[in-house]
Amino acid sequence: MCSNCDYTIHGRSHHFGWDKSFAPVQHAAPGSTIEFECLDSSGGQLTRTSTVADVPALDFGKINPVTGPIFVEGAEPGDALKVTIEAFKPSGFGWTANIPGFGLLADQFKDPALTIWSYDPSSLEPSAFGSHGRVPLKPFAGTIGVAPAEPGHHSVVPPRRVGGNLDIRDLSAGTVLYLPVEVAGALFSVGDTHAAQGDGEVCGTAIESPMNVVLKLDLVKGANLKMPRFTTAGPVTRHLDAKGYEVTTGVGPDLMEGARIAVGEMVELLASRYNLDPVDAYMLVSTCGDLRISEIVDMPNWVVSFYFPRCVFE
Repeated sequence: MCSNCDYTIHGRSHHFGWDKSFAPVQHAAPGSTIEFECLDSSGGQLTRTSTVADVPALDFGKINPVTGPIFVEGAEPGDALKVTIEAFKPSGFGWTANIPGFGLLADQFKDPALTIWSYDPSSLEPSAFGSHGRVPLKPFAGTIGVAPAEPGHHSVVPPRRVGGNLDIRDLSAGTVLYLPVEVAGALFSVGDTHAAQGDGEVCGTAIESPMNVVLKLDLVKGANLKMPRFTTAGPVTRHLDAKGYEVTTGVGPDLMEGARIAVGEMVELLASRYNLDPVDAYMLVSTCGDLRISEIVDMPNWVVSFYFPRCVFE
């Protein structure tokens, strides 16, 4: 555990979804450093010994648990919660799944699939995929947010203006995140930790991995943010850049369809080039490939690109 932390919040103190009526598990003064023990997005339903048969048996009522909530003393609506992401303590285990009905290409990949990952939690050396692929790692928290003002229980699945399931890969160590506060105390929670993910998380899962997160919580009074914003500590793709990229595109009048085309083309390229099962290529690109909007002004067609790092196979 963290010797310099003010508090440690154990994984048993978790909840599902967002609700401003949830009782806080800890009150903390602004400036407190807290270590959170985060479960993986399956809530422990998938383990090192799981098989593909466990994927359709998942209880979706237990998906994406978040550890918390923390009541930050003095936090009021209109303030911003300043979250400094100090460190991650990975577990060395992760999983990626194709879950039927979920993901950008759900209509093309209808059967469950599962990849179990093992990695060095100290060195964070790239993790093996198949016989000759290696995925660079970059731990981050996929779900990080505060309670919304609207009463009642709100699903954890969609991202929200107060954060939540943002799945932004660059919310990694060194990043400072600012979240709009809508309720007294903010009621901050975090979870859904990943060892690696591509921008887009296109199959719906990344390298889902339980780990501890060390965060410093502070306040910016009267910030009046409308949406989350963040500042990175430096370059964000250096772990992927070394060998360049293979890039596919989708061109047309609809950005979502363009994204689907770009990802589908990359899946086809990798499956044929490296003799992969297409669903394995689909899960692989979700862990390390990046969707980008390359052009959005030359109507009537826009360009979406998908970048896959060549270092995975070279």
